[in-house]
Amino acid sequence: MAFGATDTDIATESEARAMTGNEAIARGVWEAGAKVAAAYPGTPSTEILEALALYPEDDIAAQWSINEKVALDTAIGASFGGVRAFAAMKHVGLNVAADALMSQSYIGANGGLVIAVCDDPGIHSSQNEQDTRLFARMALVPVLEPSDQQEALDYTRLAFEVSERFDTPVILRGSTRLSHSRGKIWTGSRSTDEPKPFLERPDKNVMIPAHARARHPVALERERLIGDWLVEAGLTRREDGPDGATDRVGYITAGPAYTYLREILPDAPVLKLGASYPLPTGLIEEFVASYDRVLVVEELEGVIEESVRVRGIAVEGKAYFPRTGELSPEMVRAGLVAAGVLAPPEKTEAPIEFEPLIRPPLLCAGCPHSTCYLALRSANARVMGDIGCYTLAVVEPLSAIDTCVAMGSGIANAAGLAKAGTESKPIVATIGDSTFMHSGITPLIDAVYNNANITVFILDNHITAMTGGQDHPGTGKTLRGKETHKVDYEALVRAIGVTWVQQIDSYDVANVQRVLGDAIDHRGVSVIISDRPCVLDPVRIKGPAMTVVPDDCTACQACMNLGCPAITWSDEWHDGRHRVEIDQTLCIGCSLCAQLCAPGGIIPAADAPVALS
Repeated sequence: MAFGATDTDIATESEARAMTGNEAIARGVWEAGAKVAAAYPGTPSTEILEALALYPEDDIAAQWSINEKVALDTAIGASFGGVRAFAAMKHVGLNVAADALMSQSYIGANGGLVIAVCDDPGIHSSQNEQDTRLFARMALVPVLEPSDQQEALDYTRLAFEVSERFDTPVILRGSTRLSHSRGKIWTGSRSTDEPKPFLERPDKNVMIPAHARARHPVALERERLIGDWLVEAGLTRREDGPDGATDRVGYITAGPAYTYLREILPDAPVLKLGASYPLPTGLIEEFVASYDRVLVVEELEGVIEESVRVRGIAVEGKAYFPRTGELSPEMVRAGLVAAGVLAPPEKTEAPIEFEPLIRPPLLCAGCPHSTCYLALRSANARVMGDIGCYTLAVVEPLSAIDTCVAMGSGIANAAGLAKAGTESKPIVATIGDSTFMHSGITPLIDAVYNNANITVFILDNHITAMTGGQDHPGTGKTLRGKETHKVDYEALVRAIGVTWVQQIDSYDVANVQRVLGDAIDHRGVSVIISDRPCVLDPVRIKGPAMTVVPDDCTACQACMNLGCPAITWSDEWHDGRHRVEIDQTLCIGCSLCAQLCAPGGIIPAADAPVALS
């Protein structure tokens, strides 16, 4: 569900309303008259499709796809069919979809084709901090960059028009701050254009080498035409300072960085770019010539700065603003001070000092993945991890993951390590159910085909938990909550050729360890499928809470190895060590700690003896 959205929140007429950036993008897709939308959930882009699913199904077919490439290919197919189509993903998702994007850039778009790609400056929930603009420039695909929620809606509508006008896919670049912040915007009505007929042009639609050689120059010419149009359409906006201003420093910026700059310098002369690729070189040259000095303020890489400087136009930027992390008004101010544009702030009274509460990331109380990683650590396995909430098993106290590269990498990493022949420990790959659907099936086929001696642990918690509980082909429900075919993991794995497969209840601690030992002893590929639902999504699971009987607790600390946030140290001591206690407001009653407690000091709270006063 999108932030704050319900079925009754979705208006289909024009009005002013508060929306997050992701909701505004979804609104723009709907208003543009798009008929098909697909995505794979990934923070910070997830809520776009969730918001689209709240619009009438007769208006738009909105769906979760198995991965980002399938999502983009689905949108491409709809575009071939002459309707406006949309795909959404986070920045690393574009890596998965890049193959299709590179070819579709040459092909173009029949119905408007827009891809929302949300970057994650500051790496709030990602494995890296890449800049989508570099991808777009390589693909020769224009990038529109909204700076606030109203522009998120307006630019999304415009992106479809640009796509059809110039026969090109268009990227709408979002970011974590834009996606999840909220603003008041004016909405519009839905476009009702008729679909276009399928374009019978094999020379344009079929990218064999002879056709691609002819289409590449077309894409290059398109780059020039779009750059000129961006000026004519007013998407690039020159905001000169007030009359009589003596400040001879100008600024070029785009996206959320524009709002940060305006907060610090509300009257400064600014060239606001609505698109970071292609650039309106002529207008930039005129703007730079008007000032003694021009600074480029942009987030992450110096894409705009470098593109301007390579044309012989003197600008500055990344010497004062970082290439890493998320910009903020404070960081922009610091950059302007470093550039000598602003004076350093006057010294004031010493700031109030406080010690922040350190809260390391942990798996949830009762998480079914905990015992799997506890067993892996006990087995002294070399664990090749993957992307998902279970990646948190890398931190203490579980400390049970050795590598994590990208979505679906763990199985192939494990197979490669096994082939290297240098590892004495048992080699195990762990992967979640949604990630397995996304990109774990092909490497498992490859591991079987090449007879790798590894164990694969599919951690099935019945949902895409990391991004907030979205459905996928293994859950048996669509984005709109309708029942559909549910993938049988064991049947799928056996069809691939795996002969040793066993499903387990991850809440049965002893059996998890026994089955893991048997799987490791098997020569070749073995697969364990753990089967317990996520304790938070789609609803929070909670049974009778557990409690600690203080007199029976020997402070052995075995239960602490779960890393359960409901288990904490008490003020009582035993043999020089703290006893433990359980926060019953957090405990979900999974009983994992009770299974680990050799003295039997953890029992259901309802069974605890009543203390006599």
